[in-house]
Amino acid sequence: MAKKKIEPLFVKSKVREYIKSNNLNTSSGVLDGEALNEMIVWILDKACERAKGNGRKTVKARDL
Repeated sequence: MAKKKIEPLFVKSKVREYIKSNNLNTSSGVLDGEALNEMIVWILDKACERAKGNGRKTVKARDL
């Protein structure tokens, strides 16, 4: 089954700025690829599962 494409959940300029602050360059694959977005979605999915598992409808920082 194919994964549904989710629009980026991050601000490209902020990611580039953060990497630059570590004296590194950013490849286009980081910003235009799906790997970073997939990691964010995975983290958020786990947080949602934890909140539901604890009987809450609110995702809290501790769920991350």
